[in-house]
Amino acid sequence: MGSCDQSPPGALLRAMGEFNRGDWFECHETLEGLWVGEEGETRDLYQGILQVAVALHHWRNGNFGGAVSLLKGGTGYLARTQPVCQRIQVTEFIQAADRLREALELLGPDRMKDLDPALIPGLRLAPSPAAAEERE
Repeated sequence: MGSCDQSPPGALLRAMGEFNRGDWFECHETLEGLWVGEEGETRDLYQGILQVAVALHHWRNGNFGGAVSLLKGGTGYLARTQPVCQRIQVTEFIQAADRLREALELLGPDRMKDLDPALIPGLRLAPSPAAAEERE
């Protein structure tokens, strides 16, 4: 089982690239393989990112209710992890997903396609502990 203190596994890095490229369905598939065998904080991390990815997939396909619901659910899972988990900057990602959800709710289902693309969250890695030590 993984923990938040560990480096991100290769599949998480692959999912991160898929998410940031807008390949949200593929990201969901990659994370599903990680999520199924996990428990605790890392399970919440994978499931939270997975749900935000599916929310964005729903947004792109015009499913307003699915997008808003999964953004709420995804951030709920992520809120149960550490602020940085497997080097993913979770707190920053939650804040971005919340801004996206609020913007979608203001636009409503008829105008959801008018969403500013700059509001789409991205996954970022925190500096590795080794890199931080080298700078000191």
